[in-house]
Amino acid sequence: MLTYILIALVVLFAALAIFLIYVATLPAKFAISRSAVLPAPADQVFAIVNDFHQWNHWSPWARLDPNCKTAFDGASSGVGAKFAWNGNCQVGTGHMTIVDSRPNDSIKIDLTFTKPMQATNVTLFTFKPEVGGTRVTWAMSGVNNFMGKLFGLLMNCDKMVGDQFENGFANMKEILATGARV
Repeated sequence: MLTYILIALVVLFAALAIFLIYVATLPAKFAISRSAVLPAPADQVFAIVNDFHQWNHWSPWARLDPNCKTAFDGASSGVGAKFAWNGNCQVGTGHMTIVDSRPNDSIKIDLTFTKPMQATNVTLFTFKPEVGGTRVTWAMSGVNNFMGKLFGLLMNCDKMVGDQFENGFANMKEILATGARV
């Protein structure tokens, strides 16, 4: 009987070791991207993304935690603008800084999450005039550590984050279509 238990334990540990090796060998780099045509000229769309003070009006995460604590630092908008948040388990804790801002063309943001998991990513918004408005592409890329790779096996991160990007676009469309001043 003891022999069978020992064999079962060895098989279990071997399977666990194979699984952990598999996770460790998964690609570390990831990229998530979504695009939408928003019903406004590029300068209007650019303005609500380039100013972190406007994000609570359209950010899908702001709606997940209305009690999230936020702080602004640096420039009021554009390069050097900083935004930090400390929210519930759906929003987490982190900060972001605009590191490149090209009017009506692109905005690059360094994004750091500290909770629930630590990660540093790059977010890029691009703006292209198109019939009916402006095509905005919202992309995030980074490198997953071991826990990020494991989480990616359990959850479809592209769908989860991509759905939030699409919610953000819908919120922006609502603001831009109604002409609401934010």
